[in-house]
Amino acid sequence: MRITGLSTIASAAVLLGALAAPALAGDVGGVWMRSDGAAKVRFSPCGEGYCGSIVWLRDPGKSPAHVGEQVFFGMGQSGPNTWTGSAHNPEDGRDYDGAMTLSGNRLVTKGCALGGMICKSTAWVRSK
Repeated sequence: MRITGLSTIASAAVLLGALAAPALAGDVGGVWMRSDGAAKVRFSPCGEGYCGSIVWLRDPGKSPAHVGEQVFFGMGQSGPNTWTGSAHNPEDGRDYDGAMTLSGNRLVTKGCALGGMICKSTAWVRSK
């Protein structure tokens, strides 16, 4: 009888830990600068996930219409510190399967085509 009670408590603890994992995930909201310093994107809550829009370009004369453009959308949490949704590439005008992973003040975004056969990743750091 005692063993059954302990296994029930252990099972409940595992279940609670699994349910709490998304709540413990980091916050991707805020402004992020691309690691090469070429652009800044602001991630904000939208729907049940995050969306990201370009808020600054190092060389706005090259493509001023892109400031304000949404480049990440529907990024729903898929695990602790990971989100999936869609990524828009303003250079080619196409949308791709998107993913992002947060580690401290570093964010890595990835856009993939052809079912994930071709992917490109970009690193970002928190900005002000």
